[in-house]
Amino acid sequence: MFPTPSQVLRQREGVLADTPFPLLLHALMAEERTCTLELKVRQREKRIVFEDGAPVACQSNLLHETLGKYLVEKGKLSETDYQKALAESISAEVPLSGLLVQKGLISPFDLYKQLQANLAHKLLDCFRWVDAKYRLIADVEPPDASVRTNTGQLILTGVANVMPFDAVATHFTFTDERRFGQMPGTEAGLKLSSKDARLFQALRLRPTFGELMERTGFDTEVVLRRLYALCLLEVAGFVEDVDAKAARLSAGKGKVPAAPEPVAPPVAAPAPQGTPFSDEDEAARNALVSAFMSHRSKDPFALLDVPEDVQPVPLRKAFLALADRYAPLRFHTPELREKAEVLLAAHAKAFGALSDAEQNLLWRKRRAAHREKDRGTRPTTAEQFRIRTDLLDATTQFDEAKRRLAARNHAGAFEYFEYACDIDPKPLYQAYRAYARYLMKPEAHGRLAQQELQEVLRQEPTLEEGWAFLGEVAQGEGQWGQAEDAFRRAFKLNPKNRRYVELIQEIVRRR
Repeated sequence: MFPTPSQVLRQREGVLADTPFPLLLHALMAEERTCTLELKVRQREKRIVFEDGAPVACQSNLLHETLGKYLVEKGKLSETDYQKALAESISAEVPLSGLLVQKGLISPFDLYKQLQANLAHKLLDCFRWVDAKYRLIADVEPPDASVRTNTGQLILTGVANVMPFDAVATHFTFTDERRFGQMPGTEAGLKLSSKDARLFQALRLRPTFGELMERTGFDTEVVLRRLYALCLLEVAGFVEDVDAKAARLSAGKGKVPAAPEPVAPPVAAPAPQGTPFSDEDEAARNALVSAFMSHRSKDPFALLDVPEDVQPVPLRKAFLALADRYAPLRFHTPELREKAEVLLAAHAKAFGALSDAEQNLLWRKRRAAHREKDRGTRPTTAEQFRIRTDLLDATTQFDEAKRRLAARNHAGAFEYFEYACDIDPKPLYQAYRAYARYLMKPEAHGRLAQQELQEVLRQEPTLEEGWAFLGEVAQGEGQWGQAEDAFRRAFKLNPKNRRYVELIQEIVRRR
């Protein structure tokens, strides 16, 4: 059904039109690769860092995906506070995230949640990049913060909700007679939505694609998207593959494990009486999350907060103090306990490295080399500001497109609306792009512009501009009924605009 992960990763570069993004994600997860995946399409670029097959960071040149802009968009930070913090971050040459915590604009715990959401937002956007070029790079730059993504969940969400349907249909083909079933002995750790779970349960009856649609009541697109994701993640497959795997498991273990059930969110065990957990202590929780986010970018000396000439006794005391402060037994919820366990392992590894004379010397040499390198290559404040202003901003492109549209430069307006949609595919931008396409060549692009506007309005039925543009296009195509209906909907959304009334009256007179 799909090439094996080793076959997918055999080629170090290519295009996502041939090797879809979810296929790459699954291959890197299955092979547990630590590497960087670089994506480029026209002026857009992203670099995704993987550790043991899981995405842990993503650098993007899209302005709205930067942490500060993301926090503003989500209402977690005001635009004024963002601009002040950004200016100070650039002048002081410190990360924006740390500065926001330092100023009390966001707590470490909330920052971690937003970093997770921001990373997922950046990665889900890549499912749209079906025409991008990709390159796998062995080098990995340690991320500023420790954030990890569930690759299986990411694939399911991206394929079900973001990836263009044409790309799904192109890369997932089968005959009407083929039957599907639940793959035994596979645990993907997925949290299934109601639609996902309904389809997954229907696979127990080993249906054909048509039967699966009948039993679930879903349309072709909904079923095909989810079936593609589940088959790629190997929790579903053709019945002959299901039976073959069941036979292998039966021969190896004497019994066939049941197919995996949808996984519910983990529930913490009841707290033993008298155990002083720190989960409700905001200071302790923030300290744990803050230490967890920063530990990946620190060397052993910084991780244990000891000088380079530390002696064995102070080194041991520093390690034991940190091990006690962030002890996993102090935390009750699985999410916090997991972070404490990761920190304990990192502190133990650092203690072991500095206790060994050879490794201790090696880390001191590395520190000296980094200091020497930083003296000669640290970018100036002006250079950092230039890099930041090179970020692609959809709003800037959109405003320029509207200026060109007002000047009746329809081709130029369409180009910049295209740029804005590339960067951030908002329904408003897509509606303007469709209208500019129509104005360029009304006689050739009328039907296509109508289809694009109808799709936009299906996604965003309260978009006034979309209904107004659809009315204009339908009127130009002589479809008076659709034009009148579109203008009436636009007027309902904005009764203050009397132009819609005049247009409706004109259409009624013509009809």
